[in-house]
Amino acid sequence: MNLEILTPDKKVFEGEVTAVTVPGTLGSFQILKDHAPIISTLEDGEVIIRANKTDEQRFFIKGGVVEAIHNKIVVLAEGIA
Repeated sequence: MNLEILTPDKKVFEGEVTAVTVPGTLGSFQILKDHAPIISTLEDGEVIIRANKTDEQRFFIKGGVVEAIHNKIVVLAEGIA
């Protein structure tokens, strides 16, 4: 899957991932390969990116929106803390 994390100022992350956990408005949820198309609002919280079983990155975002379709995930964050 390809993931992009964007803020109004810059592109924070772009790359291939195996899983992404985002802080949805109704609770955190994970997006895996072949996830059903989804658009969701995001709260302030941690985005956890896994590229494989041992490689993990974390970003703290200040709200935003996520869209996932055809194994392409875009997180539009209001900011990064």
